Amino acid sequence: MKAIVDREACIGCGVCVQVCEAVFELDGDSIAVVKANPVPADQEAACKEAAQSCPTEAIKLQ
Repeated sequence: MKAIVDREACIGCGVCVQVCEAVFELDGDSIAVVKANPVPADQEAACKEAAQSCPTEAIKLQ
């Protein structure tokens, strides 16, 4: 699985980091970035939860 963050849609709320810190982090501009691609198999469920929890639907999974 691959995670992609739409930088234009991200508001930097950090919920993705709280839900799946192994995959997401906030950069210097407080925008979410993916730090693990592909998503490790043991983090796929948390990554899906992070995507579903994003208030702006900025996270896409492939």
